[in-house]
Order: sequence, then structure tokens, then C-alpha cells
Amino acid sequence: MRKLLLIPFTLIVFSCGSNTHTLDKSLNADLITNAVATNYANTINTNDLKTLLYQFASDKFEGRETGEPGQKLAAEYLKAFYINHKIKSPYNNDNYFQTIPTSNLKPDLNPSENVVAFIKGTEKPDEIVVISAHYDHLGKTDTGIYYGADDDGSGTVAILEIAEAFQKAVDEGNGPKRSILFLHFTGEEKGLLGSKYYSEYPIFPLDKTVTDLNIDMIGRVDNAHINNTNYVYLIGSDKLSKELHVLSEEINEKFTQLNLDYTYNDENDPNRFYYRSDHYNFAKNNIPIIFYFNGTHKDYHKMTDTPDKINYDLLSKRAKLVFYTAWEIANRENRIALTN
Repeated sequence: MRKLLLIPFTLIVFSCGSNTHTLDKSLNADLITNAVATNYANTINTNDLKTLLYQFASDKFEGRETGEPGQKLAAEYLKAFYINHKIKSPYNNDNYFQTIPTSNLKPDLNPSENVVAFIKGTEKPDEIVVISAHYDHLGKTDTGIYYGADDDGSGTVAILEIAEAFQKAVDEGNGPKRSILFLHFTGEEKGLLGSKYYSEYPIFPLDKTVTDLNIDMIGRVDNAHINNTNYVYLIGSDKLSKELHVLSEEINEKFTQLNLDYTYNDENDPNRFYYRSDHYNFAKNNIPIIFYFNGTHKDYHKMTDTPDKINYDLLSKRAKLVFYTAWEIANRENRIALTN
């Protein structure tokens, strides 16, 4: 996640805001998600996530700094995963990269690339559900590597497992009605640059983009939840679509039973996390979003953010929540409506 430098830490004091949003049954989502979805959700497992993250947050990728050799290797790793799992490119060829020139980054950055993969919808292929995470991090120095296991290796490998689950559904004749775009952003740590580029040069029209489910740090536990680790922060779910918010809560209530914490969704929250990850470049274009987040911790933006400190059972459960939510959005009859 992009670091906010403007706010002194002395301001960061809150009470925990778990489940502060009351479920509005007048907007009941009438969920179509069922045991079929559970069959695929259960392919998202701790062992696979652990294997992937130990690879992705390793020395090989040198901290994945935007435009640097380690980030290029990480992009190739993601591409190889999608090819090996027969998940296609949105370009209808073997190109899984949306290349971004220096002119659309910063003058001191080399060209970089978003990594994209795609599952075409069976009935409403022109409507796109985006599942996103950034795969860049802070790189390396003479003293060591910023591994970025939680930030945002956790979100990156969650997307890979979610994509594999959706592809298994396709292979068994249960593909989603709407299309799914798996979108790995570069340049988030440099100022949300990869998602900004996508919003300016989208592969699919933004007016056909139904929602963005953005995953940025879902593998750890913050200090506020030491005694109750079964949680995830949700940010932005109600800001553009009340329907999306209700659907999200109902999916969680039915399938994952995490404690949904809305502390950081407060407009007065000094951290301003709503503006600090890639979903914001969708939200500012009036596309409903949900941002999934575990909060910061002592290893945030430090070289000690390593894969041995990830809670893989919790990572799996949070990834399943994203999967179930995406499944519901992709398969329901009507697209998610904006709140008037």
C-alpha cells in the first residue's frame, strides 16, 4: 500500500468499528451463490497460498520495485501462472502485459507493466468484474530487500488462487455470466500509477465495468485485533452502491463469517485509506468498489515484511470472501446499481 506521509502518528487513535453497518433487509440481495460456488471456493487453500507467497516474496524478485529487474521477473512469474493454468489474456493472444511508458509514470522510472488475465462471461461478456491487487513493492537497498509479503504479496497470490478457482468453474461448465478481469497493478507504491494508467487507457470501457474488488494486505493481524483475529477491514463498499454493501455483508454472513470492520471507512478517519490504494482510480470514475485490508502492523514498509509472518488460514478465508463476492456479482441477473 502507498504510504501516507502527511499525517502524524499521534493522530491515529480510534475505537474498533466492527460491524457498525446494520444490514438493510429491504435491499436483500436474494443471493444466488450456493454449493456450486463453495466447491470452487474450497480450492483456495492455505498450502497453495503459502507455496505461492514464499516464491513471490523471495530474494529472486528483489522487492519488485517499479520498472526494475525484480518487478519484471515478478510480471513474468504472474504471466507464467496464468498460461500454466490456461487462463487467457484479454488481448486474445499471449500478451498478458499492459505496458506503461515512463511518460505515464515518473521521469526517474523505467517503463513498467500491469499484468492482466481474463475469463470471458457466458451470458453478459461485455460487463466486467475487476479483481485487483498491486504486485510492486519497495525494491532493495545495500542493506537488504523489502520483501512485501503482506504488502501486497498477500493480495497478489490471493488473486492467483481466485483466478484458478474461477477457471476450474469454467472447465466444468460453470463459468461466470459476466467477465472477470484479474488485474495486477504496477506502480502503486509510487502513487497508484498503474491503476491510474488503466483508468485512463482501460482495456474494457469503464462504463461496462461493474465493480472493482481490490485486495491490498490481507495476510496479517493488526494490533486492534490481537484477541480476535477473525476479521477483515472493508473500505468503500457503501460509498457508491448501497446494493454492493448489502450484498457483501450477506455473502459474508452466509459463507465466511468474518467480522467486518468499518473503522477505516469513516470519512473522518485520518489515515484516508480509501484514497491510498488502487481501487480509488475506479471509484473516482463512479465504479463501485470494495477494498479488503488487514490494517498496518510493525513490519509495514519494512524489510521484515516476510512470508513466515503471514497467517495463511486467515489469508485463505479472506480470499474466499472476495471469491464468493465476485461470484455473486458476476452471476446475478442485474448488475450492481449505483446509489442515486
